[in-house]
Amino acid sequence: MKPIKPYISGKGAVVINWLNDLYKLQKQEPAKNAEPALVNAIFRMYDRFKRLGLTERLGQQDMSLDIADAYVHGRNAMIEAGVGIGKSFAYLIPGLLINQLSRQPVIIATSSIQLSEQIHKDLRFIGSRLGFSMVRSVVGKGMGQYACRYRAADLFPSGESGSPLTVMAERILNAEINERADLKGGVSDALWSNVCVTDCKFEHCHYKHTCAFYDMRAKINAGPGEMDIIIVNQDLLIRDLIKKKEGTKGLITERPALIIIDEAHNLEAKVRDAQTLEFTFRQISRVLEDALQLLFKQSADRSLMKSCQFVRRCAKELFRQIEADLLHTAKQDTDRIKVSAITGVPLQQAVQILQEFRLSLSVLTSRHEREIDNTFEAVNGMIDLFQVLAGTEDNYLLWASEPRGEATVSICPKGISQFLKYSLFSGKTSVILTSATLSQSGGTLEEQYAYLSRSLGYRGEYMERQASPFDYDNHTMMYIAKDVPYYNHNNREAYLEAAYKELLRLCNVTDGRTLVLFSAKEDMKYIHKKLSAEKLKWALHMQREGSSQDGVIAEFRASKGVLLSTGVFWEGVNIEGADLSHLIVFRLPFPVPADPVYEYKAAQAKNSLMEVYVPDMLLRLRQGTGRLIRSETDLGVLSILDSRLTAGARNPYREQVLAALPFTKVTEEFGVLERFVREKGIHR
Repeated sequence: MKPIKPYISGKGAVVINWLNDLYKLQKQEPAKNAEPALVNAIFRMYDRFKRLGLTERLGQQDMSLDIADAYVHGRNAMIEAGVGIGKSFAYLIPGLLINQLSRQPVIIATSSIQLSEQIHKDLRFIGSRLGFSMVRSVVGKGMGQYACRYRAADLFPSGESGSPLTVMAERILNAEINERADLKGGVSDALWSNVCVTDCKFEHCHYKHTCAFYDMRAKINAGPGEMDIIIVNQDLLIRDLIKKKEGTKGLITERPALIIIDEAHNLEAKVRDAQTLEFTFRQISRVLEDALQLLFKQSADRSLMKSCQFVRRCAKELFRQIEADLLHTAKQDTDRIKVSAITGVPLQQAVQILQEFRLSLSVLTSRHEREIDNTFEAVNGMIDLFQVLAGTEDNYLLWASEPRGEATVSICPKGISQFLKYSLFSGKTSVILTSATLSQSGGTLEEQYAYLSRSLGYRGEYMERQASPFDYDNHTMMYIAKDVPYYNHNNREAYLEAAYKELLRLCNVTDGRTLVLFSAKEDMKYIHKKLSAEKLKWALHMQREGSSQDGVIAEFRASKGVLLSTGVFWEGVNIEGADLSHLIVFRLPFPVPADPVYEYKAAQAKNSLMEVYVPDMLLRLRQGTGRLIRSETDLGVLSILDSRLTAGARNPYREQVLAALPFTKVTEEFGVLERFVREKGIHR
């Protein structure tokens, strides 16, 4: 049961220092006494909010108490926290207290770099306001976000003088750039891939003492009492779980007091990504070369060269066939397509050679232990790939793509729920899953959280959903365009032309100040090209390639124009006030039916539309529409340019979508939308 108000101090009563309460708990019977003291401490924190000029929110306090309750009883908890609850404060306050109580670090895992950095700012802010002046914290990002001085040193002497790559390498060597975020204005993935950390040498690298990545990895793996709050991305947490499951040393501290996973609606995709093995022909060639060098040094066996050449020829032929599939099937670089049956390639013979390499590497002794382990792991992955392609391994999903303009084949385990059930939700450490979008419609909490719960293998408590405190009834309207034709691949151009005209009309209604969310980059580029040819009354912006979008957001806010976006802008973007008064969803963000992951999930369902595609679409739609209203005073319009949602379309999911979104005023009449904008003063 949730603790109740009697624990709160009476008006005018002397508040005993909560740290003393918690300190006493460590002396005797902590499990028995922890709950009232922890709850007392939480209420005392919130008692101070008004005096500190902070807004009191009942949903935020309830969420903090739910987290405390889960920790004290050693349970997991799933909590949906609506936009405006202030969920980062809601988990940071009990997190700080639990850290003081346990003397163990609290891990917070997020799904984006932007959110990690925002949580770190919130931690500094709330920690200093509430008296936590000496909080030791670290933000851990993925390897690819850090600059590598070792690689930059290799590039700098040989690069063309004055080229963008040479200039960047020089700045990295001069310690001007430690992370990708240090590059103002962003940088392309292709350019950054030349200088980011890939295969780190760790303790063998002579740049380690000035390396931001090496320093971060040391801090997130700190021992008891050395770190208080560890903020990492979900990818890093999952890789840590995988390593610990395999019996090797983890990446993050061994025994955290609590694990909080924010934006947990992304966890399934992140686990799949972490367990996905990607292969290019160039990468396979490099792994074979590394294995050859390691084994040849030990045995000087010349037949190894012939074996490597044989496997390389097999890989070259299979990639030739995969490239043909991509050429005929893929419509854009991010598409994941089926791989046709590989013919004429002796895959089983290649597997036998690779298995011999794996055995030889497993008994190899050398001071280069990390290099041997990495090569062993890579060869193991190649064996799995060749067996999947040969049809002798059926526990994996298989697809091809061109994410960086290079043919890539990927494999991923079919089911991830068992992995999470035993690696994360096993009860060793309490885990809190939270997000603004965790649930669907349903009569009970179990039904509302069922889609994600099944996907994740979740075991634990379902907490009451904390609704957004914002006044959607009076401050917002949703408009569904009824005159835009249905989208499909056969009528793409007709849809885009009609949607373009409607989008232009809608942006003029609010004089810009509009964020447009696309599901496909190709659609975004098409609309950008069309708009760029027009004489517009407002400035036009389009998101940039790279991890940070702060620059383009600042330009959008300054101009009060229109920003075309996809990907990262569906979540984590926070633009308060009148600068963002209109959100346009170009089309409903359904997953691609032919995507191998969703094709597999659909095959496991009785009704794939309502059990897989609609719930997944709703999670993303709710995230996207959450960008519009970010404060109590915000006013705004949501427009959806997808006539599948109109009443006339009679689609079975219309009522489910309308029930899931907080917008109560819904219209399909453009004149009604215009009148609302005028009456609310939303126009400039």
